[in-house]
Amino acid sequence: MKNQKEMSTGKLLGIAGMGWMFDAMDVGMLSFIIAALKVEWNLTPGEMGWIGSVNSIGMAVGALIFGIMADRIGRKNIFIITLLLFSIGSGASAFTTSLTAFLIFRFFIGAGLGGELPVASTLVSESVSADKRGRIVVLLESFWAGGWLIAAVISYFIIPKFGWQIALIISAIPAFYALYLRMGLPDSPRFTAVKEKQKVSAFESLKKLFSKEYGRQTAMLWIVWFCVVFSYYGMFLWLPSVMVMKGFSLIKSFQYVLIMTLAQLPGYFTAAWFIEKLGRKFVLVIYLVGTAISAYLFGSADTTATLMIAGILLSFFNLGAWGGLYAYSPEQYPTIIRGTGTGMAASFGRIGGVLGPLLVGSLVARNVPISTIFMIFCISILIGAFAVFILGKETKNKELV
Repeated sequence: MKNQKEMSTGKLLGIAGMGWMFDAMDVGMLSFIIAALKVEWNLTPGEMGWIGSVNSIGMAVGALIFGIMADRIGRKNIFIITLLLFSIGSGASAFTTSLTAFLIFRFFIGAGLGGELPVASTLVSESVSADKRGRIVVLLESFWAGGWLIAAVISYFIIPKFGWQIALIISAIPAFYALYLRMGLPDSPRFTAVKEKQKVSAFESLKKLFSKEYGRQTAMLWIVWFCVVFSYYGMFLWLPSVMVMKGFSLIKSFQYVLIMTLAQLPGYFTAAWFIEKLGRKFVLVIYLVGTAISAYLFGSADTTATLMIAGILLSFFNLGAWGGLYAYSPEQYPTIIRGTGTGMAASFGRIGGVLGPLLVGSLVARNVPISTIFMIFCISILIGAFAVFILGKETKNKELV
């Protein structure tokens, strides 16, 4: 019976992780595609910023709508709908010939992506025992590193020779296989158990988030989600372009970002180990502080060696923090409002994802030094770490209700 349960957990992790990986492939390739489109479509820094920001606007809308819907029609159904929306949008965007059309598709891709991620972590959280829940959710998030790694490889070998359109088509096709696997996935047992007994309207769910009982958790999550997403999309979507600005060729910048991406995996795996040993707050605070220091070092690096070391540390700590955040967020609320609460936090965070790339584009256009830009992200991440330290409650081994 024990082996059966472990097999079930492994299968759930694999199926959910595949969708997560393909989402990461798309976001990862977008950073390289932005750099390629700058050349092909002669984009201004402001237009480059808008590509990342429209993606985040879609993610904000998707996280809000699909998070609320997950508490109404189930985690599995939303899991399927969001991947379908993402897959079709990603494949179709390869055939666009104008920035406007590309931005429209990026909105719908973002909506699917933004809805899927918090719902996926909620589904896995509710399907795994308390003693290994944190570790499994962080391992789920580690598929993101795999997706980024594949994106970096595809971008390095495909985009320069065959174009960004082929790269997008390659990323969309396997996502349909993940969709097929997902059809046979059972819904969250916890959601299934409570859905008939405790029906709460969307308005009541939102009201509960700001009640005396859950207001502190909501405030903490909204602050840390905003700070982390603002910094992540501001830094990582611009990473290849920043490398070019620092004097590297497009091919060389892709190569260096690929090396930096490899550091995401040990970031996740160490976070997955620490999160059950030392707790969620420890992982989030330590890895966020590490991210902030790395961001400062990356922005001020003036040699190739220091740039690479800082970039590797940035990937290590930032993605480890993401793993902790996805494990921590669903544990703040009961089942009847878990989808809404996690989705709302992610949705508010995506506002930061809109502002981050736009801010970088605006500051680059004004010739503001890269060191100053990355200092802004350093401060933002420290604010998020402080919010978790002051307002966060430890949820290690907490049984979900």
